[in-house]
Amino acid sequence: MGKCKGRKGEARRQQAFRGGPAMKRLELRDLRKSFGALEVLAGISLHVAAGEFVSILGPSGAGKSTLFQLLTGAIRGEGEMRFDGAPLDGARFAFMPQRDALMPWRRIIDNATLGLEVQGMKRSTARERVAPLFAEFGLAGFERAWPAELSGGMRQRAALLRTVVQQRDMLLLDEPFGALDALTRAAMQRWLETIWRSHRWTALLITHDVREAVLLSDRIYVLSERPARVVREVAVPLPRPRTEGAELAREAAAIEADILDTLLGRPVPINEHPMENRND
Repeated sequence: MGKCKGRKGEARRQQAFRGGPAMKRLELRDLRKSFGALEVLAGISLHVAAGEFVSILGPSGAGKSTLFQLLTGAIRGEGEMRFDGAPLDGARFAFMPQRDALMPWRRIIDNATLGLEVQGMKRSTARERVAPLFAEFGLAGFERAWPAELSGGMRQRAALLRTVVQQRDMLLLDEPFGALDALTRAAMQRWLETIWRSHRWTALLITHDVREAVLLSDRIYVLSERPARVVREVAVPLPRPRTEGAELAREAAAIEADILDTLLGRPVPINEHPMENRND
């Protein structure tokens, strides 16, 4: 009971830091998508509040990337998608795909400005906006480097810089570290948690990495196999930063094990889930 109360207390403190109950920015209701006879999404409902980091966790092939395609308007489906209470406009999002997609013929600073240039900003003006952020993103001194000269982790930081500098309302992160080796991936996850705490971006991550989801998220939606449904919504009431202390590591491991039980099909009554979010 003591640990549970501690987690709830930390959750309340984090909510108070954010100014009380947060407004729902993104809200999906009964979202469905089929490709011919193949049903991919079978009624997805979820929400993301302002300043919240939420993950969608599910098996490979469950339809997570299809969900992002619906959000960005790349494909159409059925159901309701709203942002700040209004019908969703895909232009609200800055999207970071699985691969860094850096253009090899553009220097790193000009890769970082690409999204701004697409929006109509002059390259010189875009460079002025981007340049001060290179140090924060661990890229100082590499402004004029070519993508091939950077490590995998540095390329991903450059890709995230290109994403966030667009100053859209929300970040969509599609397994951004999935192509990295295990050690680099762990370092990038810690780095992202640190930089997110500085900015409090509203963010939605899709991943099949349970540890990544627990490390980064305020809440996690767990999807079933295809056709995907939300089978659980899990609060992650761990204090931030998420990288300090043996007690924090033990609590994170308990949440990870609980989620793995769901993903691997162990039938557990909902009242036995200690981390279940019961606020909505």
